[in-house]
Amino acid sequence: MPMSKPLRVIGYAIGAFIGLLVLAAIALGLFLDASAYKPRFEAAASGMTGMEVKVGGALGIDFFPSALVTLNDVHIRNRGTDVVTARKARIKVDLLPLLRKEVRIRQIALEHPSLSIEKGRDGKFNFQKPEASRGRLPKLNLAKVSFSDGTFRYRDKRSGEGFEAAECRLDARRLQLSGRAGPGVMKNLSLAAEISCGQVRARNRTASDLKITVAGQRGIFDLKPLTLTAFGGQGSGSIRADFTRAVPQYQVRYALSQFRIEEFLKTLSPKNRAEGSMDFSADLSMQGETMGRLRQTMKGQISLRGKNLILDGHDLDQAFARYETSQNFNLVDVGAFFFAGPVGLAVTKGYNFASIFQGSGGRSSIRTVVSDWKVERGIAQSLDVAMATDENRVALQGGLDFVNQRFDHVTVALIDAEGCIRAQQTIHGDFKQPVIEKPSALRSLTGPVVQFLKQVGRLFPGGECEVFYAGSVAPPK
Repeated sequence: MPMSKPLRVIGYAIGAFIGLLVLAAIALGLFLDASAYKPRFEAAASGMTGMEVKVGGALGIDFFPSALVTLNDVHIRNRGTDVVTARKARIKVDLLPLLRKEVRIRQIALEHPSLSIEKGRDGKFNFQKPEASRGRLPKLNLAKVSFSDGTFRYRDKRSGEGFEAAECRLDARRLQLSGRAGPGVMKNLSLAAEISCGQVRARNRTASDLKITVAGQRGIFDLKPLTLTAFGGQGSGSIRADFTRAVPQYQVRYALSQFRIEEFLKTLSPKNRAEGSMDFSADLSMQGETMGRLRQTMKGQISLRGKNLILDGHDLDQAFARYETSQNFNLVDVGAFFFAGPVGLAVTKGYNFASIFQGSGGRSSIRTVVSDWKVERGIAQSLDVAMATDENRVALQGGLDFVNQRFDHVTVALIDAEGCIRAQQTIHGDFKQPVIEKPSALRSLTGPVVQFLKQVGRLFPGGECEVFYAGSVAPPK
């Protein structure tokens, strides 16, 4: 059926209009002096972000097949430091709204960006605006935000803590910022994103192959799944962050399966002093805006377990046998390291756990390690904490006070088949300068009469004692 004349006229008009736009775009691309608009762009972007925005390189504008602004050597600065830098930024703008003098950004892509978050000694972040400049948030509705080969750095100047993630990629979709008045960008943000980083480094520890899927809707964000590889083991978990309330709330679930203890111990001893695999898991909730407040509100459970581990440099069973007469072996070294594991090492930075690897020789087989803790208000209390060698068991009771950075009545004991104490040591005080008490127990005393009574006790078992440990680690057979 032939097209009616009015429809043909409309079709010709639309075609002519599109052709005119194409010609206009080509002409503008050829004759427009883009560099003249760079100061205006920098001023507008600085006003919107509240930070200093500079474009060190050229600014280019293309209008076909869509409006595209290309920025080279972009820097966003605040409080005297670079917060964001990018080798190149491409900003895609809808073409038709430009005719109405409206700028509608649809996509942003960054090449080789670097994001540096720094918390100063005054407790403020380098991206925070001055109080006087805070106001209504800009309204955003972006179809896509992406970057490639990015780097993310975080540093706390007061604590010295920090980390760096490299070889990062981001693909975010449906990024929306409501633009409501009041503090809190996260409360007004929605997005869906995929994030990956080749390496994550913190101090002298490294993880790799980090992958995160993010779904956020009006201030509630689910990071699930969150996977990475660390110490030869595979980690997986999830984080829920709720910014809709007056105080942010977090729920963290994480498990690191079959990580190699020799990989973990490289940070403590240059020599390979142990081997075997262990499993770590944590289920924690917390709330707060500072690390101190997060520690104070932390609650949940932490678990570390392993079987058939090998320790080089010490024959623990031989040391335990001599311990009852010489008392020259430190039970706390064994207990604190194997029981606290990655959690204990993270918070007890001043204690020399590596001393256990400076033994006179020998080899130990550790059949089982169980380290289950309950966390309440930032204090981890032991639930079931013990280990078994071929001939002995060692157990621990007490707590780790993350809030005040102190050992809370921690006792490490060498126990018999009934769970009674053969010898014990206690540790208390600050994580950085702990105090270890001298060994104390009747059975650790020396002398021929005591040794004779011990032999009698082995012939006629069944005497009563106060049970120190009644957990899941069975005595050696």
